[in-house]
Amino acid sequence: MWKRFGLTLLVLFLALGLIGCGGKGDGQAQGDSQGPSQIVVGLQAEPTTLDTNQMSDFNSTRAGMEMFEGLVRFKDESTEIEPCLAEKWDISKDGLTYTFYLRKDVKFHDGTPFNADAVKFTVDRQIDKNHPYHNTGEFAYADFTFGKVKEVKVVDPYTVTFVLKEPFAPFLANLAMHSATIVSPEAVKKYGKDFSKNPVGTGPYKFVKWEPGVEIILEKNPDYWGEKAKIDRLVFKPIVDDTTRVTELESGNVDFIVGISPDDLSRLEANPDFKVIKQPGMHTWWTAMNTLKKPFNDVRVRQAVNYAINREAIVKDILKDTGVLANSPLPPVIWSHTDDVTKYEYNPEKAKQLLKEAGYPNGFEVTYWVPESGSGMQQPTTMATAIQADLAKVGIKVKIQTMEWGTYLDKVFSPPDKNDMLMHQMSWVGDNGDPDNFLYILYSSKQYPTDGFNDSYYKNPKLDELLDKARSEQDQNKRAAMYEEAQKIITADAPVVLVDHETQIVAMKKNIEGFKLHPTGVFRFRGVTIK
Repeated sequence: MWKRFGLTLLVLFLALGLIGCGGKGDGQAQGDSQGPSQIVVGLQAEPTTLDTNQMSDFNSTRAGMEMFEGLVRFKDESTEIEPCLAEKWDISKDGLTYTFYLRKDVKFHDGTPFNADAVKFTVDRQIDKNHPYHNTGEFAYADFTFGKVKEVKVVDPYTVTFVLKEPFAPFLANLAMHSATIVSPEAVKKYGKDFSKNPVGTGPYKFVKWEPGVEIILEKNPDYWGEKAKIDRLVFKPIVDDTTRVTELESGNVDFIVGISPDDLSRLEANPDFKVIKQPGMHTWWTAMNTLKKPFNDVRVRQAVNYAINREAIVKDILKDTGVLANSPLPPVIWSHTDDVTKYEYNPEKAKQLLKEAGYPNGFEVTYWVPESGSGMQQPTTMATAIQADLAKVGIKVKIQTMEWGTYLDKVFSPPDKNDMLMHQMSWVGDNGDPDNFLYILYSSKQYPTDGFNDSYYKNPKLDELLDKARSEQDQNKRAAMYEEAQKIITADAPVVLVDHETQIVAMKKNIEGFKLHPTGVFRFRGVTIK
């Protein structure tokens, strides 16, 4: 009898465990007596930090942004700005002063109050090298986001003013980015550099635990000031291999995945148990060349590499049209995009001619850094192999060196005098819908790592002047003309090989309802339900 009773209890507990776990079951609606609802998300790689002020990769923002908020935010499915932690704001006529009026009913997850002091602390921590907590992180976006800020003034506990050095057209859009989300000052003081592993914000979800290589767990914030999340728990699991991620979804171990290989996409689309959602992305994928080092300090070599690579074949045969061919560094969905630029059609003979003119008639050898996986990186090793084969045809012998994603980012985004990189892969997804977020941060010589993300260490004085002027110009039509000219300069100088603009694609169980892709690629689960 005892054995039978024990077996019955075991079966009951297992059943309840499966129902509550979300991964192997269908989850439960909020308030269901059978257990908490849960969505398990398969990421492409391990997040590098959960401190939003330090984030520079998709896996981190996708796992961490639901815990944090800024003064403003982007509307769903748009880069249009709406109020968030600030209820309203004023902008002076000269464009130099932004005054924000803050919500008074908001607390951080640790119970401390959100106020104007927290806003000033968040910004000063990033831009003031003498700030007592500046050494708690590396803030790669700080100059881009707040470089024009002269001072942050606390007017009263719920009014804060940003004084700019000069007018800065993208400023309000920048304040909706991850780097401008507000952190708990008390938590930063408590954890120091370990704040990146113990994040505290004001968002609809709060941190539970991070087990590296296994999972990150967030739970619904019951004290959230706005509309509360409907799903009780979010679990983010790093699954590096694309095929494994799909298998985990099909077997029920995860509920939601990103980074789906084209070979698996059609199968998921045909399966009635899953939903596949697509959206044109603010994405560009490229291979960068170190323009400060031989042989890539010669524009003819860089142009030769562009002509030698069959980009159309990569998009069609490897990516299977899950992206569109890139001719400009700016995606077509971003205003001011132009196709009237230098184009590099596949032409090995022209590549050989340019190499000969540059003094490399027999080509050269080069090491090509490639991540094993990574957000926005599509199929890095397969694409690298195709590029390796194309370059071999013009005499360029490529050695592929693969790395884990976190290690890769650390090596790529290092100062030029500390980087022995010659050629590597990278991608970018726009943070705010403004051309400045592509062209300035990726191609201005003021944005060499670690101040920014100019990973080819490219410099063109004419371009620098144009991008600086465009940032302070308030007339969008004039800005658009400047950015069109900038795209022409960049493509002619060819510091990178532009390959494609990826389409955003996610797949999930059919019972997940209400999920909407966002142009920035950041996941928003606060309005999602499980049927």
